[in-house]
Formats: sequence, structure tokens, C-alpha cells
Amino acid sequence: MTCHFDVLLRDLNLKITPKRRAILDLLAEEKGYASPEELWRKLKLRFSRIGLPTVYRNLDELAAGGVVTTILHPDRKLYYYYCGNRSHHHHFVCLSCRRVEDLEFCSLAGVEQRVGGRVVSHLLQLNGYCRDCAAAGEGAQ
Repeated sequence: MTCHFDVLLRDLNLKITPKRRAILDLLAEEKGYASPEELWRKLKLRFSRIGLPTVYRNLDELAAGGVVTTILHPDRKLYYYYCGNRSHHHHFVCLSCRRVEDLEFCSLAGVEQRVGGRVVSHLLQLNGYCRDCAAAGEGAQ
């Protein structure tokens, strides 16, 4: 996977560093999203000198390049998810198990006509409970 990440980093004109590679490796190993603090704790086991600001800065650069997705969470904390899907799509985020699923549809069609302007970007993220978590009673009201 590291070789693949080198190509991604090179395409983004980002320097290929061991810390950047490690961040991508950790995110790719996750089954869902992770917080910068969680990643930092794991990275400290591998790099004795890595600060939390370094992790945040790298995540911001990777998110700006579209290599990782920023997860907007109801707890108002930032989380990140490695998504290998480079086509236009959106995400469903499970608030219990942290699983992230690609949604291959987009509801943007017709919006420009409706608002009478030009849309230059948009975000769509659906938060909820996946089938397994909902069946287990997670998020039941």
C-alpha cells in the first residue's frame, strides 16, 4: 500500500515522508474513521518525536488533496477516513461502529436550475446507524 501512497502524495505535490506514509497506513487499516488524537497516540509508538500539530497539519493537507475525507460528526470533533474511491460520491457514517460507506449517488442534479445560480462545490454526508448497529439497538430512541 505504501507504494500506492507514494503515487498519491507525488500527485498532490506533497513530500513523501515516513510520517505521512504512516498516517495513511493507519487510516487505511482502520475499519472506519479516526480522530487526530487516536492517530497521534498510535504514531507516537513508531515515532518518538511527533507532535499532535504535525498530525493535524498532515491530515489537513491530505484532506485538501482529497486523499482523506473529513468526517463531520455530531460531537463537533474532527475525524478522518481514508477513502480510496476517487470518483464523485458521498458517505454514510455509522455513529456507533464508525464504519463509513460510499454512496454512489448525488442529488445535485437540478439544484443549479432551482437556485438560479452556479454550484461550485457541495458536501453530503449522511449520519446514522448501519444495519448491524441498528439491529443491535444502537441509537434507539
